Amino acid sequence: MRRSLIVTVAAAVAMVLLAMLVPMAVLLRDYALEDRLSRAALEVQATEAAVSRYGTDRGDLGQYLLGVNRGDGVRTTVLYPDDISVGPDPGEDYDTVQARNTGLARIDDVDEGVEFLVPVSLGGSSAAPADTPVIRVVVERPGLESGIVRSLVVLLLLGVLLLLGALVLADRLGRSFVQPVRALASYAGQLGSGRRPSSPTPDGPPEVRELGAALDRLVDRIEVLLERERAGVSDLSHRLRTPITALRLRTEGLADPGERERLGADLDHLEAMVDHVVREARRSEREGLVASCDALALAAERAAFWEPLAEDQGRAFSVSLTPGDGRVRAAEEDVRAVLDVLLDNVFSHTPEGTTVRVAGAPLPDGGVELVVEDDGPGFPAGVDVTGRGTSGAGSTGLGLAIVEQTATESGGGLLVEASASGGGRVVVRLGPPA
Repeated sequence: MRRSLIVTVAAAVAMVLLAMLVPMAVLLRDYALEDRLSRAALEVQATEAAVSRYGTDRGDLGQYLLGVNRGDGVRTTVLYPDDISVGPDPGEDYDTVQARNTGLARIDDVDEGVEFLVPVSLGGSSAAPADTPVIRVVVERPGLESGIVRSLVVLLLLGVLLLLGALVLADRLGRSFVQPVRALASYAGQLGSGRRPSSPTPDGPPEVRELGAALDRLVDRIEVLLERERAGVSDLSHRLRTPITALRLRTEGLADPGERERLGADLDHLEAMVDHVVREARRSEREGLVASCDALALAAERAAFWEPLAEDQGRAFSVSLTPGDGRVRAAEEDVRAVLDVLLDNVFSHTPEGTTVRVAGAPLPDGGVELVVEDDGPGFPAGVDVTGRGTSGAGSTGLGLAIVEQTATESGGGLLVEASASGGGRVVVRLGPPA
């Protein structure tokens, strides 16, 4: 907006200056020509008096004309009969002869500018037209003389100064609009990334101040609604845990072991779902709108956590993490949950002694790829192990569904396939941070 305002003002001022300076330059030339014509009229009168005074003494008259013709665009010549002349423009033409014969002065336009022809009566016996000298004064049209060039340069400098002044004013005006808007944009960009930032000081035009006040009211309203939602979810979780606990106690009192185990698994599934709902409801409070973490560091941490269990079960446990930028667009808790789910699946659904491999590496376009594979029996055929509530090994089926959701929400994806040895291989791609 600021640049557009400056360009618009520059274009408008430039057009106005052109519309003013071009006519003023033309007027300067006209004024210069009029000034020369006025001086030429005065020189005609002075030269006429000199011709009358010197008469036929062309030497003194020549000295006088040398002083008159100073090269300032006005040339004076005295033309005598019999093609005798004194001055820079010798030679008679038809107009000169006409002026001598008629005794009338005339002004004509010529190629160089304007020409004055003034016959001078010497009186006495030389009053005959054939003996009358004629004063020729040629006024050249002004060109790029020093005076005109100086005036044009002054006009041009004034135009440039006006243009620069207009651009400075436009920049100041644009800044008064842009800076408050940028402050509001920065404030809006920080919302949801953590604690609420301090509101910018109301500044700028009334419309911008109204926008800032409206944004503050909107943020206050959203915070109230989020707080009510969190309180409602927390209250719901507490309300659900009481009947779940009661059901678990009754289940443990069943005489049939098979029925007791089946109902206990259903209660475990229900409790996991409640925990998941509560965790998702508190996500915005926990991580804000822009979550990020170092997935490679978390992978090393979780691998170190699970390694003692692998040693107890006699498993070969290898970890291969490529150094690099491991930041991803996901919360630390979610990445920990992804790694724990994948390793828990391996430890829970493969025989003891089965090899486990964990790998991680940064992706070329940002983000991280995590791989967990084993040499076990692999995933059940014909079963969508990432579907909620779907499992081929007696689990809740929620784990890989959570992994897929985390990967997808980060801008990545999930790939479930067989390893080179026929076991399970899960590839999780987490997208780069926003």
